[in-house]
This record gives sequence, C-alpha cells and structure tokens, in this order.
Amino acid sequence: MPSPRNFDASFVRVLALACLALAGACGRSDVAPEPKQPVMTTLPTLKPPLPLEEAAAYPLPGVVGPQAITFTPDGRALVYLRSPERTLVRQLYRRDLKTGEESLLVAPPGGGATEDNLSLEEKLRRERLRQRELGITSYAWAEEGDTLLVPLTGKIYVKTPDDAELRLLVDPGPGKPALDARLSPDGRRVAYVHDDELYVVDVAGGAPKQLTSGARGTGKTNGLAEYIAQEEMHRPHGFWWSDDGKQLAFVEVDETHIPIYRIVHQGKDAVGEGAQEDHRYPFAGSPNARVRLGVVPVAGGRVTWMDLGEFEYLARVKWFPDGSLTAQLQDRAQKHHRLVRLDPRTGARSLLLEETGEPWYNLHDDLRPLEKGELAGGFVWSSERSGFRHLELRAGDGALIRELTHGTWPVDHVVAVDEERGRVYFTGWRDRPTEKQLFMVPLAGGGEIVQLTREPGVHDVVVDRAKRRFVDAHSSVQHPTRLSLRSLDDGKVLEELPGEDDPRLAGLDLPPPELLSFRNRHGDELWAAIYRPDPSASRADARGAPVPAGPPYPTLVQVYGGPHAQRVVDTWGSTVDMRAQALRSRGYLVIKIDNRGSARRGLAFEGAIHRDLGRVELEDQVDGVRHFAALGLIDPDRVGIYGWSYGGYLSAMAMVRHPDVFRLAVAGAPVTHWDGYDTHYTERYMGTPADNPDGYRESSVMAHAGQLRGALMLVHGLIDENVHFRHTSRLIGALIRARKAYELLLFPDERHMPRGLEDRVHMEEQILAFMQKHLG
Repeated sequence: MPSPRNFDASFVRVLALACLALAGACGRSDVAPEPKQPVMTTLPTLKPPLPLEEAAAYPLPGVVGPQAITFTPDGRALVYLRSPERTLVRQLYRRDLKTGEESLLVAPPGGGATEDNLSLEEKLRRERLRQRELGITSYAWAEEGDTLLVPLTGKIYVKTPDDAELRLLVDPGPGKPALDARLSPDGRRVAYVHDDELYVVDVAGGAPKQLTSGARGTGKTNGLAEYIAQEEMHRPHGFWWSDDGKQLAFVEVDETHIPIYRIVHQGKDAVGEGAQEDHRYPFAGSPNARVRLGVVPVAGGRVTWMDLGEFEYLARVKWFPDGSLTAQLQDRAQKHHRLVRLDPRTGARSLLLEETGEPWYNLHDDLRPLEKGELAGGFVWSSERSGFRHLELRAGDGALIRELTHGTWPVDHVVAVDEERGRVYFTGWRDRPTEKQLFMVPLAGGGEIVQLTREPGVHDVVVDRAKRRFVDAHSSVQHPTRLSLRSLDDGKVLEELPGEDDPRLAGLDLPPPELLSFRNRHGDELWAAIYRPDPSASRADARGAPVPAGPPYPTLVQVYGGPHAQRVVDTWGSTVDMRAQALRSRGYLVIKIDNRGSARRGLAFEGAIHRDLGRVELEDQVDGVRHFAALGLIDPDRVGIYGWSYGGYLSAMAMVRHPDVFRLAVAGAPVTHWDGYDTHYTERYMGTPADNPDGYRESSVMAHAGQLRGALMLVHGLIDENVHFRHTSRLIGALIRARKAYELLLFPDERHMPRGLEDRVHMEEQILAFMQKHLG
C-alpha cells in the first residue's frame, strides 16, 4: 500500500532497484563489473510523484480566487466570496472598482456553515447543488435597491444601508431550518420555507407570517422543490416572487403515495432515530410526486390553484412584467414541452407555444420577457428544433417573429438582454466545442453575431445592471482563472482585476493535458484530453526492474460519458484533475474522451444513446484506445478504466462488454441497473421499464456479469441517497452467482460526493494500490 506522506511504494521500489544496479548489488565485492562498461556515479533524476493528499484536497490548486461574483446594485463595486486562508471556508468581500480597495463585507457569524452544524435538510440541498464550500456559501442582492441576504445554518441574515453589520432576521430554532430564503424584488421582504410551510417576513423586522397551511405533518411540502426537480430538472426553487412583490407562486408537493426508501447509517454507534433516513424516491417506471402550482397574496389570504393540464412535470415557473405567470410543462416521456400563460387571479391557462423534441426535449433557462417598445409582452426563447440550440424572438402570443441565431453549433444560454440597445448576450461556441465564449446578437435580427471574447478557453461572465460592463472569469488548461472588467460594447478590457495567488502551484508539477480530436468508427469527430507521463518518471516492470517512462504507456481511461455533461474542456479544471495528475506522475498515461451522448454537440450527437445506455459510449471509448494505441502512445495490453456515477456505470460495463480491451476497472458509485434510478433522468434516455424491457436488461451490468475477466473494484458510500448502495449490492450478487472475483471499498459515512478528507485520501491510496497491482 502506498504511504500517504512519502513517495509511493512503486517509486521507492524503483529507487531501490536503481541503487542495486548502480552500486553493484549494494557492495557485493565478489561480483566483477563487465569489462569496458562505464561506471555510473550518480542516480538518475527522478521526480517524486504527486502526493496523494494533494489528489484528495479541496479547494483544487489555483481555484482559490473570488467566487460567486456580482456587481453591487450601483455598479461601483464587486462583491464575491473568497477564503483568506485559501480553504473551503469562505467570507464575503467587496472591491471598490474606482479605488481598487478590498474590504471584508461579511464574516460568517459563529464560523458559518460547517458539515457538523447543518441540518439533514440543508445537507441534502448541498448534495443537490454539488456544494463543498463552507462558511458563507451563498448570498443575494434584491433586484431593486441594495438589500443583501445571507442565509446561514438554517437562519436568515440581512444587511441594508442602515445596518452597520449583518443582522439576524429569522432564527427558527434547532431542528427545523429556514430553507431557500429569497428576497422580494424590492428588497422589503424575505420569503422562506419552515417546517414544510411558506413564510414571509419584513426585512425591517417583526414576526414572520405563515402564508400556507395543510402540509406540516402530512408528508407534503409547500414551497420546496421535489427531489427530481432539484436533482434532474435543475429547478432548485419551489416558490417565486411576483415582480411587484405582492404575490408568491409556490408548489405543493405530495409524495405520500411514493414508498419509503430507508437508508441506515451503518457506521454510526447509535441505532434508531438519527441513524437512519427515509426518502420518497421515485424509481423509473413508478409514480412521481404530485405537484400543484398555487398563488398566494403576500398579505395573506386564499390560495388560487393554477390549471396545469395533463402534463406531469412542472419544469419552470416565471412571472411576466404584466403580472401574468408562465410555466413550462413536460409530459412523462419528455418529448412534448409546453410554455403556458396562467392567470394568477383565476388559474386559467392559455398555450403560448408547444414544442416536440426527438429523441427528447432538453430543458433550458433562456426565457426572457420583454417590456419595452413594440416588443413589449414578447420574449426571447431558445429551441433545439434545428438539432442545435438557438435563440429566437417570440411575440406575446407565442408566435415566432424571427430567429436570432442559427448554425451547426449550439448556444449555451442567454446571459443578458439589453432592450434599450436591442441586444442579446449569450455564451456558446462556434469554432471548437472545448471552448465557451461570449457573443452578442441584435434583437432586430439580420445583424452579424459579434464575438466579444476571443482568448482560447472558457469565459464565464457576469453582467452589471446597466448592461455596459461585464466581469470575465477566463481560464484555460494553461492558466487558472484570470479576472477582468470588460466593455459589453466590444469586449475590450477596461481593467485587469486582481485574483488570488495559490502558493501550492509553485510546489506542484501540473502540466496541462493536450486537447485533440480523432474520428470514431462511424466518422464522428470526438475530442480527447491526454495526460502524458513525465519523461523523468520511472516505474517497475512485471519483474520489478526499473523502466523509464516512455511510450507505449500503461494507460488509464478516465470516463464519465453520460448525457448533459462534457469533460474535455479547455479550462483550468481540466489541468487540476488531481487523480489524473497523480497517475501521470507515476508513469501512467491518462486519457479522457467525450463520447457520443455527451453535451454541447447537438441533439443527434447526444441522442445516439437513446434507449440503449452503455453501448455507444463504450464503442467510442474503445475507438479512442485503439486510435492512440495505433499512434504508439498506449500499451494495448495494459489498459484500465475508472469513473464515478455514470462513469462508474461505464467502467463496470466496460469490463463485461469489452474485457479484451480493459484489464481493470474502478467503478465508483455506479448505477448497475437503470430500474433502480429515478424517473426524470432515466426515462428521458431509456423510456420506462415497461415500454423498453430489452433496453433495460441489456443496459444492466448484471446481465453481463458472467463476461467479467479482468480486475474490478467497486467503490460506494453507504448513505448515498442519489445512487443507492443497492446498485453495488445487486451487482455483487450477480458476480457471486457468476463466480467472479471483485474488490470492494466502502465508506460508511459518505453520500454520492465524498466529503471527508480522510475518506478521500484513503480512497486514493486504495485505488492506486489496486491499479499498481493489476496494471503494474
């Protein structure tokens, strides 16, 4: 097993073997040297491998600068989260754009959020948001005015111009936190959910007012998004303020008919209450939560329920400036999508537009209502009708006025709409799918699309309220995020903004991966990231003799491969893939490939996996291995694969569908049978188990367990509420029945995203030892 605080075992072994070779069997005088052979007097220069603690640590190297950046309402300053200690514990800072002076705006009272002082409800919301950060984890400005909201540890804090410091507004007491606090547009009130009911409180102070009833103690909730809305629809909220701040739309969620799935905390000393969790989990093909949309006056009064029709999924809710409410609805099969307008007084519904997606309809957040001039009442919308997401202008009745963008490239999402100047700003790519750039297109149509950022890499942008400037957070595989203040007119840099130096970078060898493309067996262009071993690295061969690092390399394929994700991206995050760097530093070639099914390449590319998961994705991974083996980079007899979640699924499936290609796999938190995953995600790609029984059977790892030939390690957290440990357990049963060996690594106190540092270090140690044992 590798030592976590020194060089790993293979490096020590190589060094010892080098000593034997150089010192003539370490001082054995009876062994004569070969005649005329030069005598080496110095050891070769060998770089120590990346310590496994670094592979497990967060924040990642170079990712310590300002996060969650916003402009202050007056545009004079930037506000952002950062950690002065360069840890995960963050505070809120303000930087004056005129003087450049930085000041601490808010420090978290009592240390802020920690993993120990969060309620179960808050921990589960953090899982849905994939959030690791602590201290102050979120904040928000009112849309009008300069009231600041900071939710912390189930309490609600605010800061107004009249407050010298952060002020506690709501403290519901232990056990039942205030969830999803949100400011009214004018900043005068805060709405939140407490004990399954919706409340509102004046920012000036006073007693909170309960607006809903009937959910508490019944298994229902008012104002909270259901599990699949948070996890799969990317709808984190369950209530929405009207523009005038006088009404709240909210969802009532009824899950009482969904059977309980119990998760026992097997690693705890205690038993019973507090050592188990009960979840209402909607498995594929089974009933979903029943969701209603209501509108309630903030002053209190009767709830008006909206007519949503027969479609099962409430995907998006948005108020329009004229006081009407809109909702985006999906059918169960996720092929039909409706945008409807709702009358908050009567609940009456009228259709604005309906679209059909094939093989499925992808949700988006590009609805932008317009309220000025001849376009008032209309809206900006995006559609994948052409096979690629593009922007269009719609009239108030939903009729298409004009297309704003088109081409064989996709828009990512709308960033801002400037009605005064008639401009829409959006991100996307046009030349290389590994990049993300900022563009502008005229609302009037017919104008040329203007690219406002041009530096290779990924540009994440934040636009000020006046829509004249933006902060550009730009990174690439070559450098960490650099911040600049730029003009929305032409993208010109107005000011380079200071970031945060990370002293760890000076002591770490983190060469960027190479990003390149190749063609699969069908002629599709696929992109790959290649992490080459360090030329000075050395490893031991099968007999324990030192072998210099050089091609062909023993290779590890790092895979995710699932839909709605992209892993080969020109961003600093690709460079600080620390497990890939740790393996590279130990003489392994690491390769990532975005196979068919992954995001940002259009519907046809993404939809190739429809109703048959785990086949097309692995064809492309195998084609990548064979392509780079033909170039002399990969030793085809020493190839492994590893991944987490969907990547864990593909890693396990690779071992049973392509045992001739892969010698080992590490499958982390794998889905092993799609009938055990949730409705909205699974049925989008697979249909239901009833209408696609063959697809579900063939896409299950268990169906092919008898084909396993190489070494398989299964890794799982026992309290994973997303991909239940049941998946790994079912696969183990199939492997036992097939008399196939496996290795098992369990974490009793981890969910889907391992958080404990000790757990992560141990995981890296065990995975590395497994790879060295079976791949050399």
